[in-house]
Amino acid sequence: MNSDLLLQTDALLLAPAGLDESALGGVLADMLTHQVDYADLYFQYTRGEGWSLDEGIVKSGSFHIDQGVGVRAVAGDKTAFAYSDEISLPALRRAAGAVRAIAAVGGQGRAASPQVVGGRGLYLHADPIASLDAAAKVATLEKLERLARARDPRVVQVMASLAAEWDVVYIARHDGVRAADIRPLVRLSVTVIAEQHGRREQGSAGGGGRYDFSYFTDAVLESYARQAVDQALVNLEARPAPAGAMTVVLGNGWPGILLHEAIGHGLEGDFNRKGSSAFAGKVGQRVAAPGVTVRDDGTLPDRRGSLSIDDEGNATQCTTLIEDGILKGYMQDAMNARLMGVAPTGNGRRESYAHIPMPRMTNTYMQGGAHSQEEIIASVKDGLYAVNFGGGQVDITSGKFVFSASEAWKIENGKLAYPVKGATLIGNGPDVLNYVSMIGNDMKLDTGIGTCGKEGQSVPVGVGQPTLRIDGGLTVGGTA
Repeated sequence: MNSDLLLQTDALLLAPAGLDESALGGVLADMLTHQVDYADLYFQYTRGEGWSLDEGIVKSGSFHIDQGVGVRAVAGDKTAFAYSDEISLPALRRAAGAVRAIAAVGGQGRAASPQVVGGRGLYLHADPIASLDAAAKVATLEKLERLARARDPRVVQVMASLAAEWDVVYIARHDGVRAADIRPLVRLSVTVIAEQHGRREQGSAGGGGRYDFSYFTDAVLESYARQAVDQALVNLEARPAPAGAMTVVLGNGWPGILLHEAIGHGLEGDFNRKGSSAFAGKVGQRVAAPGVTVRDDGTLPDRRGSLSIDDEGNATQCTTLIEDGILKGYMQDAMNARLMGVAPTGNGRRESYAHIPMPRMTNTYMQGGAHSQEEIIASVKDGLYAVNFGGGQVDITSGKFVFSASEAWKIENGKLAYPVKGATLIGNGPDVLNYVSMIGNDMKLDTGIGTCGKEGQSVPVGVGQPTLRIDGGLTVGGTA
């Protein structure tokens, strides 16, 4: 581990409470006097800030600091967990005493010798909040608004937000692993409303990642303003969406959110261990059309979903979930991996010290293919081109989903005929993968806006895919 990283985590999390390796080892050893398969301590310090602009005025700003420790013991498939917002030896001992109730006495009562891991340099560790002063942050939002309004006179309202977080974690495990990470995260988003002949439509854009505020250059601001305004203007011209079964072309980049929700969650280890996923028991079987390769990769530099280590101290990795249509495996945290007899994949994630980890995605995407976007659209006689998505709902057990398109076009005779509004895509995730007939050569990751929810916990994620032609398994819900 980088020595500076270790010094920073110790200075913020352990030293102020008078904690050292001897104290941590003693708490873990006390937990191990009971029969447990796994035990860990998760220390966290988080500093966050947010600003928002509406109607030309910065109307709100926020700043928060949160810190605490989570204490966990696992026996079989049972988990005992306690947490405290006080980092101190007495608080640790109280929490450890609470979790010991999970198992009978008779453990070995000894924690393994410490071994330090982590810090692979996927992102900078400096606090992004300090990279720009308050006046400059306000000026960034004001500039973004000016750029959006200057793009078209039909823009009547602009809303923008800027946020940053600095997250410091330290993990001590019963097997001696000591892991630390410092995680920056920034995000800028803009929503515009355009009006024409009494009709109002909106468009949105934004992005970020594990950077500081210097990421948001003038060129980036101009790009966000252009994307948001252009989407709103397209929607001003949109006609009611048609309804029925039809060929659908999915755009590249953010439309990978459909892949994330409808397929990705079904490939998480806990759902498959319990048999509740549509993919359970299908490793080695064909689950998608030839050419479909899906990966989850937490090692991409600076990406919103990337982590040097997961929240159990395991190194993240690039995990191939589906290769050329064949299911290869699942995303695993430590507990589900142990119970399923496989190795962890570095996908154990938690929202904070007050939550237990579970298998979660990082950056999930489909590999590119051989066709150009133009070629794919030209191949469709009658269909829908979904450029971008808004919200959606998914049933993990069945794989059924409903997604709304925030920008979509009717395809007629191989050309984009006109934009449509109110289109929803209805289908079954595992089924849809088998109807992929053309895969674009334009794979793109999203701009850095994704947040994933699961069992009440939210974590930052990334998604991506190339342009895809899907010839069946999707029904378009519309208003025409």
